[in-house]
Amino acid sequence: MAAASANRMVLHVAAGVLQDRSGRVLISQRPRDSHMAGAWEFPGGKIDSGETPLQGLVRELREELSITVRYARHLVHYAHEYPDRRVHLYVWKVLAWRDVPDGAEGQALQWVEPAKLMQAGLLPADERIASLLMRSSRASELDLVVPE
Repeated sequence: MAAASANRMVLHVAAGVLQDRSGRVLISQRPRDSHMAGAWEFPGGKIDSGETPLQGLVRELREELSITVRYARHLVHYAHEYPDRRVHLYVWKVLAWRDVPDGAEGQALQWVEPAKLMQAGLLPADERIASLLMRSSRASELDLVVPE
């Protein structure tokens, strides 16, 4: 879903937090030909017209990582303002998936400890997710309720 509002694009994006058994979080690098190329982000992407945020997440992770989401829990929804766009992020904790995450679109992937996410070069819109993860005593216990 994308729309123009007062000359600014409005995007709706689903993002997934995937963690390995040691608690590291998967992030992916944005392609060279994209907005904020080279920055790191939580995997996901634009929600297509007619999709729910969860449907968008499942499709994007299949396309980007070649995985099948089996179970995900909604964590938080918020908006981030860039000078040229407003991004609504729908963030999900992916609790179970099938197959091994792979950079199916040629993007680099890395598993990062939550405490090191802020030094990874994340997109500004994703820094709030990293802050929430770092505040969690154990990422596997993460169950966020974030007031708007």
